[in-house]
Amino acid sequence: MAEKILIIDDEEHIIELIRYNLEASGYTTSSAGNGIDGLMLAKQEKPDLILLDLMLPGLDGLEVCKRMRSDDQLKSVPIIMLTAKSEEIDKILGLELGADDYITKPFSVRELTARVKAMLRRANPQEPQADILRFSDVEVDFLKHEVKKNGIKVELTLKEFELLDILMKNNGKVLTRDVLLDKIWGYEYVGETRTVDVHIRHLRQKLEEDDKNPRHIETVRGIGYRFNNDETP
Repeated sequence: MAEKILIIDDEEHIIELIRYNLEASGYTTSSAGNGIDGLMLAKQEKPDLILLDLMLPGLDGLEVCKRMRSDDQLKSVPIIMLTAKSEEIDKILGLELGADDYITKPFSVRELTARVKAMLRRANPQEPQADILRFSDVEVDFLKHEVKKNGIKVELTLKEFELLDILMKNNGKVLTRDVLLDKIWGYEYVGETRTVDVHIRHLRQKLEEDDKNPRHIETVRGIGYRFNNDETP
């Protein structure tokens, strides 16, 4: 199930910008335009992470944060504060009240998405992955960096293996091309998303029964790719 992020901000265009980019990265979102509604929605939905604006009508972000941290159901939910203020005191006060991170407006969408991912990874550490995973007639040994199809070793480049690794370990999740670029080629990689498409094509040619009609490495049109392994428990 996709992780849910609650956005509490009184600027509708900011909400739409954040929502579009987070949903494109595979998250689900909900939103509120003021602190009171945001607090109520947080209690109802119990999101995995909250993006909380500092300057809100009715109940400001600092007070919302304070109330969340005193609520048994919400006290452990990660909070990233969004603020247009540059004064250090506001950031420090937000962190002291229990916010986990902050980002100052105007912000880079890529940076915000990266912060969200990093925060969720820390909040929800994955269980140890199996050393060997299988799909169809393919066996992947992650410790040995070895792939076999029908018992015969298949030669993959390092980037092909890393791409297969991240897709398989996020089975069922849609990963955007930008996310794959960041994870495998590096955050500062200067290139284009076609790089990902080329590597996906090579993986399909080497591992799928019919690379023109792939069963496992699926294209999600206009967004990115998803690995489908219905054999995974």
